[in-house]
Amino acid sequence: MNNTVILILTTLPSTEIANTLSRQVLDAQLAACVTQFAPMHSRYFWQGKFEDTEEIMLLFKTTAEIAPALKEWIARHHPYQTPEILSWSTSANPAYAQWVAAATQTLET
Repeated sequence: MNNTVILILTTLPSTEIANTLSRQVLDAQLAACVTQFAPMHSRYFWQGKFEDTEEIMLLFKTTAEIAPALKEWIARHHPYQTPEILSWSTSANPAYAQWVAAATQTLET
């Protein structure tokens, strides 16, 4: 059994948008789970201007096979011109990795 789980992170401008996006991803079985983090502050320069914004972070758990489709989906549905979409591979305990695979199985088969 492959114990790899792919984590994909993005940030969004509001709780409402984060709720909608995460539900749509789950309904499409592109992720097994989405963890939503409380409002946080992001500070950065955008187009020469310093920004200090409140954002909601989402962390998606998916499989290596589904990850490319999930990243594409996020990019298409994200409200930002240049969305933050970060991903990395992690080793999960076998039972959790199996659950992630089963929750996204419809797309993998």
